[in-house]
Amino acid sequence: MTLTAQEVRKHVMEYLEATECTVIEVSPLHVTVKLSPRADRMLTDRPYYWGFVERTGAAPETLSFTFVFDPEQYDHAAAQAAAPARTRGAVNQPQVSLNIEAAAEPAAAGTAPGGAPAGVSADPQDSILARYFGVVPALPRLGPGMIRREDVIYGSKRLNQIWAAARDEGKCLQLFEDPGSRQRMTLFSAAYEPWLGVCYKVEMTCDLKREELHFLGISLTTGKIATDFGSRLDRLELTPRLPENIHIQPYDLSVSGGADRLESYLTGQLAGLDYSWAEQARERLQLELSIVDLYYAELLKEQDEEKKQAIEEQYNARRTETSWQYEPQVEVSAVTYGLFHLRSS
Repeated sequence: MTLTAQEVRKHVMEYLEATECTVIEVSPLHVTVKLSPRADRMLTDRPYYWGFVERTGAAPETLSFTFVFDPEQYDHAAAQAAAPARTRGAVNQPQVSLNIEAAAEPAAAGTAPGGAPAGVSADPQDSILARYFGVVPALPRLGPGMIRREDVIYGSKRLNQIWAAARDEGKCLQLFEDPGSRQRMTLFSAAYEPWLGVCYKVEMTCDLKREELHFLGISLTTGKIATDFGSRLDRLELTPRLPENIHIQPYDLSVSGGADRLESYLTGQLAGLDYSWAEQARERLQLELSIVDLYYAELLKEQDEEKKQAIEEQYNARRTETSWQYEPQVEVSAVTYGLFHLRSS
């Protein structure tokens, strides 16, 4: 599995928007952003600084980054943008030499017109470097230090960090179905049914690995279990705020009770799967262990006790590593969960 630059950009921009970061400059290839305090805490690994801010009540200074999603195209575009400036500098080169000679006269007086040192233009647009390379407006320096560039591509450390931050902050949710503007004008409030939704990740591992996602939901009013709860949510507009003119039906099932029922349901579903892969993995495990035993059989006959002890440690470590690699396991974890208040059907 991999993600294109556009898909990576979509994920990053959604995170920046959700954490209320300030976008300075944006294009299909990059975004320059000043992090919000919330995002800065999650992404910059500055616990001592944020501890100082909390103790003293000082106004936080967050960092700024330029996240580049397609480094090759971005660098190519930057090189093309710089080419006309170099061309203009070459055309104006004779004029630069004349200006340098003309600047020799006011040098004797010590200053040039405008209060600048002798031979130095007071207007940065008219400086020698500007004539050579063009005037390049610098981005504002927001936050401590300069704006840092980071290439954010699939597999990069920063993208994994953003995903981890989004996963940690979005692990527990409470959302409401948006009833639309017409509901605000009606005389009677709409009844909303509380649902507990849990997205489970099932990992089946041996020397191979398979992962499955099961997004289940259970009504805390009726106890009904929806196996396609994620698909149902995808069709709805959800909001974190309680909408106007609606009421929540009373819970007949507690949240912990609903979680127990979902776990029991998922366990029953997993029990009915075909586990021939596990038997095959155990056969490969026994074969690998027999090879290890055969290899170390002669080595363990070493007469020197110190050498023999080192060989035994190596032998046990090798068997443990082989068992860890081939032993079949099934692990279930909750990726995200939350309460979803949906219109009663």
